[in-house]
Order: sequence, then structure tokens, then C-alpha cells
Amino acid sequence: MKGVLLVNLGSPDSPTAKDVKPYLDEFLMDERVIDVPKVLRNILVRGIILQTRPKKSAKAYAKIWWDEGSPLIVLSERFAEKVKKHTDMPVALGMRYGSMSIKKALQELKDKGVDEVLLVPLYPHYAMSSYETVVVKTMEDKKKFFPEMKITTLPAFYKSPEYIKVLSESIADGLKDFDYDHILFSYHGIPERHIRKSDPTKFHCKIDGTCCGVNSVAHNTCYRHQVYETTELVKNHLGLSEEKISTSFQSRLAGDPWLKPYTDYEFERLAKEGKKKLAVVTAAFVSDCLETLEEIAMEGKEQFEEAGGEHYKHIPCLNDNDAWVAVMAKWLNQWQATEALPV
Repeated sequence: MKGVLLVNLGSPDSPTAKDVKPYLDEFLMDERVIDVPKVLRNILVRGIILQTRPKKSAKAYAKIWWDEGSPLIVLSERFAEKVKKHTDMPVALGMRYGSMSIKKALQELKDKGVDEVLLVPLYPHYAMSSYETVVVKTMEDKKKFFPEMKITTLPAFYKSPEYIKVLSESIADGLKDFDYDHILFSYHGIPERHIRKSDPTKFHCKIDGTCCGVNSVAHNTCYRHQVYETTELVKNHLGLSEEKISTSFQSRLAGDPWLKPYTDYEFERLAKEGKKKLAVVTAAFVSDCLETLEEIAMEGKEQFEEAGGEHYKHIPCLNDNDAWVAVMAKWLNQWQATEALPV
């Protein structure tokens, strides 16, 4: 029997330091998130970061927490429940980090008789610290606990025409009645070295603004290329003018060069250049989360207005948008019938 495993990032069980600490420990100790030798990672994470970060992060989570729970979890569950209504396959939801584990979700599918799984990392773009770690963790759990299962992985869908269409229409809907000066496509940042590590050719990715435009097999695993491609495709779909859009990267850690330009710098730059009405799209995610709801929707607004901006709007992620649900269900049912996957 075929079944589907949807996997998103995850969340602490509550917005308290007590629950945030083990969640951050699991997240930051992932070798694909902080990719330094384990001894150094242990010192950095457990000896330094976890001494202060849990309290700070708990306060941030408390600002965006819903009565039903973590927004990311609630929105992912709503999406999964809607998808289930459009397919006759069992569908389970797991998280890469936290108590809603991938192992539990695979067990749920196994208990329903599933022995062939379509793994769906709920990330449009390929990155070591998001898409890749989901795939690796799922295969580790399969090997250890479910060796009889066959697992197929949905490819990163950053340029799928169906995805671009629903993303573009969602953005257009969010822009209704907002007379913007500029649209900033802000994607989750990653260290530049992750781009080079993910380059199978070991020479193509130079992160110099030119290599992304030269066709290469490296683009299949190049996060930078993929996010710029998403921005370009949405721009073309909506007929946006080149001078009214730009791409940036949010959420970086100090110490190493991360992908540029940095979103917080862009808030200040755009405001000082006279952009008074800014819309921000966070298309690295399909579900709103701490990063989009607190860092971008709240802190970003403050940063833009302090720099001289006047009107600011964060465009919500796709979340449980019915058109997005229909696209995902189409992909799943197509795989069930023919084993074909979206390109």
C-alpha cells in the first residue's frame, strides 16, 4: 500500500525555556544546520548558545503562539487534513525536530499497512539545513526501524509551474488594497559554505552573481540559484517590474559569511532610498512560523519604520490555501497512479 509522509521543520511543545531548550538542542546539533566537527558543535551549542538562547527564543515564541498551539504545527496540521480529503492514500505528518517525529509518522503509516512512502519535505528549495536533513533523517529512521519500507522523495518544487501559479496568486491576493512601492522577497539565509558543499561539481558555485545564470547540474542542489529562480518566475507570472522587486536573506548567525544581501540591511536601505510602502514575501516557507511571524512580520516592520518607511505588509505563506492543497493532492495522486513526480 502507498502512503504519504509530509515533513515540516518542527516546533517546541510550548513557548517556555524548558521546552525550547531541548528543541533548540536537537535543531542546532544537526550537522547539516551547524556543519562543524561534533566536538566544536557541542561546545558552541551546549556550552554557549543554549546558555542564553532558550529564554530569548521562548519570549519570541510567546509573541506568536496561538491558543491552539504553535502556528507552524497548527498550519501544517490544517494543510495535512485538507490534503487527506483529496486522496485515498494514508497521509501522515511529521516534523524534523521536536516531539512530532518522523519516526512516529512512519510508524503511523506502517500501522495502516503502508509499505511504499512518498516523502514530501515541505520546503520549495533544496538546502542542506532544510530539505536535505529531512531526507537524510527519514532514510536513517527507515534503515533502523522500517527496513521493509520503500521511500520515494518529492523533488524540490521551487520552479514547478503549478507551485509558481498558486504562490503568485496568493501574493497577488495579499497585495490587494496595498499600493506598494517595493516587494522584497526575503528567503531564509544559509552560510555561503553550504552552497559550495552542496555543489556536486565542486567548481561551479562561485556566489558571484554570475554562476546562477549559467546552466549546470549544480543548480539541482543550489539554494541560491533556486530562490532567485522562484523570484524571477513569480515576477514574470505577475508581470512585476524589475525595479520594484528584490531578493534578500534573513536569519543569520554571526561569525561566517552568509548569503547576501541581508534582509535587515535591506529594510534600512529601501526606506532610506525613499520606499515608503513595502511588501515582504517569505517564499522559503510554505507555512508561517516563528521566522515569518516574529522576525519578519513584527521585527521587520519595526526596522523598516524606524528607518523611515511608513507602510509595511508581510504576505502570509501558502499555509492551508485551498489552491495549494489542490496542487499537492494532484502531485500525490499522480505519483500513486503512475509514480510520476512533478518537474
